[in-house]
Amino acid sequence: MILVIDIGNTNIVFGIFKDDQFQLEFRIDTSQQKQASDYQMILRSFMLENNLKASQFKKIILSSVVPRLTPIIQETCEHLFGLKVIRPSAENYTYLPLKIKNPRQIGTDLVANALAAWQATQNTSIVIDFGTALTFTVLDASGEIKGVNIAPGLKTAMKALSGNTAQLPEIPLEFPKSVIGTDTVTAIQSGLMIGYTGLVKHMISEIKNELNQSCKVIATGGLSSILENLHSEFDQVDKHLTLKGLFYMSKYIEK
Repeated sequence: MILVIDIGNTNIVFGIFKDDQFQLEFRIDTSQQKQASDYQMILRSFMLENNLKASQFKKIILSSVVPRLTPIIQETCEHLFGLKVIRPSAENYTYLPLKIKNPRQIGTDLVANALAAWQATQNTSIVIDFGTALTFTVLDASGEIKGVNIAPGLKTAMKALSGNTAQLPEIPLEFPKSVIGTDTVTAIQSGLMIGYTGLVKHMISEIKNELNQSCKVIATGGLSSILENLHSEFDQVDKHLTLKGLFYMSKYIEK
């Protein structure tokens, strides 16, 4: 089995692959207060609950956008599994079937998204990741990453709004019945949910216009299912796209 780990700003996601197939996902809140021993205890409990043994794992690959946590999770895994952790970086992207213009300026999670999309479509694609940040990664049919667009994610925008205004609360990320908000809750819901729908639609349209060709649109990320009125814009919704991309990386990148 192969263990893939994606350390994000909101969650740390662990994915397990067996015989080239995704098997299981485990996610915990990202916390910079925990130590390696804490994470080791959490992982041990998860493995016990799912009848997994450390000896079953043959490879571990780790992507992180939280530098302080990277060595902690790496130490946890190397101690628990007795395996050297593979870390994707600009130095080993050359092993991937992708062309990356600025390898030191793109997150490994976005490279993983691009790789999984290219493996799935072999076509020009837009990968939209609904995470802490809302990202649009564009790649062509040859596997060249053309560029990335980044906006605050839905929850990030919500926290910024409620955290910086004394009288605005955090509210459920749900569509209101009316576009015009009639109270504080529906006003925020309309601004965020309908506003972000427009943002995503317009970004897709502008990217397609600039590419001047047909392309696939793939959505991923924990919040990819919330904006259900956008699903007609997507050719595919895959919440595990980043994990799959890291799995493919583990096959290309040398130890």
